[in-house]
Amino acid sequence: MPKPLSVRGRRRLPMVAGLAATMAVALLVTPASATVPQAPPADPGPVAGEPANVVEVRLSGTAELDALVATGVDLDHHVERTENGVVAHAVITPSEAARLTAAGFTLGEVLHRPQDAQARIAEREATIAEHVAENREFAAAAADPTAPDVSDIKIIRADYYTSGTGQVLSVEAKWAQGQSATDTLTVERDSGPGTAIGSGGTQTISRFVDAGVYLYHRGAAAVTTRPEYIRITSPTGDVAVAKVQEWLPTPETSPEGPGYQKDFVTSYLTPTELYARIRQLAAEFPNLAEIVELPYKTNGYRRHAQAVLGTATNSRVAVDSLAWGHQGGNDISVELANPGAGNAALAVTVTGPAIRVDLATDGSGAVTSTAAQVVAALNSAAGSLIRAYTYRGSPGTGVVAPAARTALTDDLSAPATVSREPHPVYAIRIGKVRDGSKPGVLAYAQEHAREWVPPLVTVETAERLLRNYAHDGQTKQLLNNLDIWIAPSINPDGGHYSFYDFNSQRKNMTNHCPLTGSADFLGRDSWGVDNNRNYTEYSLFDGYSGASTSCTSGTYAGPSELSEPENRNLDWLAARPNIRFSMNLHSSGNYFMWSPGAYALPDRTSAPRPTLAQESFFWGASSRILTAIKQHRNLAVTPARTGPISDVLYSAAGNSGDMLWYKYGIYAWNFEVGTSFQPDWEEAHAETMEFSNGLVELMRVARDFAKDNSRPESGLTVTASSTPGMVNVTFETSEPAAVFYTLDGVAPTYESTLYGSAGIREGGETLTVPAGTRIHWFSVDAAGNVEQNYQPDGRGKNYRKGQAVLTTG
Repeated sequence: MPKPLSVRGRRRLPMVAGLAATMAVALLVTPASATVPQAPPADPGPVAGEPANVVEVRLSGTAELDALVATGVDLDHHVERTENGVVAHAVITPSEAARLTAAGFTLGEVLHRPQDAQARIAEREATIAEHVAENREFAAAAADPTAPDVSDIKIIRADYYTSGTGQVLSVEAKWAQGQSATDTLTVERDSGPGTAIGSGGTQTISRFVDAGVYLYHRGAAAVTTRPEYIRITSPTGDVAVAKVQEWLPTPETSPEGPGYQKDFVTSYLTPTELYARIRQLAAEFPNLAEIVELPYKTNGYRRHAQAVLGTATNSRVAVDSLAWGHQGGNDISVELANPGAGNAALAVTVTGPAIRVDLATDGSGAVTSTAAQVVAALNSAAGSLIRAYTYRGSPGTGVVAPAARTALTDDLSAPATVSREPHPVYAIRIGKVRDGSKPGVLAYAQEHAREWVPPLVTVETAERLLRNYAHDGQTKQLLNNLDIWIAPSINPDGGHYSFYDFNSQRKNMTNHCPLTGSADFLGRDSWGVDNNRNYTEYSLFDGYSGASTSCTSGTYAGPSELSEPENRNLDWLAARPNIRFSMNLHSSGNYFMWSPGAYALPDRTSAPRPTLAQESFFWGASSRILTAIKQHRNLAVTPARTGPISDVLYSAAGNSGDMLWYKYGIYAWNFEVGTSFQPDWEEAHAETMEFSNGLVELMRVARDFAKDNSRPESGLTVTASSTPGMVNVTFETSEPAAVFYTLDGVAPTYESTLYGSAGIREGGETLTVPAGTRIHWFSVDAAGNVEQNYQPDGRGKNYRKGQAVLTTG
């Protein structure tokens, strides 16, 4: 394996391989004159008992999307770019909806209500600045009158694909004036081989601007026949032509042999049931699987019993039990009584778990005790049972109102079969040899509690791997050659809470809110850390965008990196030195993504991008995995929703994929399954089947990587340059591979120049060198195979040699 390459940022990446490629969908950016909504006023805190709905937020463009993310609102993963702007899905209560509307955001249709989730439960019971610089360089080259061979328009991708019964053409192109000009571009297409461009009609593509940086134009349109070529003429008259490629073509043969078994899930499963299912599998196949208890227990599906007495903020009294609710806290009650006499003194009486506060009165018998006084009296007399505090930082100077006896409660509804204790997190380890000597693959789900389909994908996959081993040769190869770790629920506490208490729960259940904030009973549906924002690389704590410091935000990053046991467990898993590939399963939105997953504002300073070689490996493996998904019912994850997280969705500081890639060098992907967190069972079942296809295909990618001993081949292409005495040079490789080269006649090594990408979602760069330059180079693939068995130590002689001269003929 070649030595690691240095990358910008906090970590170093292992040397792996790939050619860059790309994809598309339409987006109308925010016009310069558009008004971006302002941040809502300070959050007054959650309102007790409010339902949370999934609601459309209709945005004018990417700048408004960034403003929405900055509010800390709980966003679904669905972000749709349309001709009219951007449509995002937010999980919000009526109070939050009012705040967003007041701030200038436009809300649309309510897509999912709590009663919809309850219907799913019933079903289940019954039977998921560098880019600106690139733009300037490109514009300067295109504007150079001495460079007639450089067009100001470049087609990055042209993808034809089928999805369901439809046919689609997706196009991405980069225009030199795209940073400043708002023009759309018109794509002309032919109607098949031998036909004229234009005969197949036209479509438009629009600017994609993210965080103020122009990336490219993109768009997709339905077609009635597959075109062979497209043409784009820029507003300045330059022309680009490209051949159309097929995205996710149907394979000629299936990897599933005769008698291949699948379809093992029949309903949604709670975390308790998920763990029981993998324990059952390990017991049934002891020679192929084992259960591993991860080292950190969660905080548990448990809470302190609480109550908030009173209605006016300054006169409210909040009370928490010291014991957990299930350990006696739920037995405690508090009464605020009017003694019915004048000049009474404030007094507290404790009888077992019953606490009575006799409020002070004046000479007329009117109550005079303030909230602060009641809090002090409770803590003094009943401090062995409860902790009292004024409401959300209020000084408590308001006079409290008498309140009937109120039982403290943890407000948890799961049956007794769901443990209230700190919860172990389990993984099933699958493989014939499980000693770390085989390449490892990690799959994990339910970082976000409300995503009910992804855990089913992991269980279905585990069933397929174990039940097909005895009679399917391909499956036997996987288990004989891989060390597979599957963790179906990283966040069991939040998962249980989503099933039994609050279906929209995204985070874990740990309450990090201060007593001066939303730590009281009325904040109970807003606590928790977003487990996919609490990791170590390019996090909120490093200054990256897409996470929040607010303890009630849907993207709360926690008090520090890896503060949560759920996150430390995943870090422990990823630290296995043999793990080379991973899949993080989420819903929803039908995305397929990888790093970088975060950037810093205001200039969209990205986490380091993969090299051209690494990006190519991501794209090549992704194509295989997505093709397997498509085979189930011919639904395609689109090119526009495939690629780095921060390019196709939004910045997500501190996500797990970035930790696995930047910290551990694992090729880490992220599914976003389906179109809903909790779809009806028919749809949930179909999504489980198709994405399990993809997860098994990831295992095949890993197996092929492990068996790869083929050496790459590479070549040099030389074309004319508009600059006198110069020529343009590009490299091509037979598979995703890195190319190291020299131009000074010395032998190439790993310290030589690495052939780079031309830009985001583009292919290799074009080198402009003096004609006659002698070029020495070699290529190395992701598995570490070096072209021609060259030893790149500076002493070998069998590297590739070429000369930058034009040939005729």
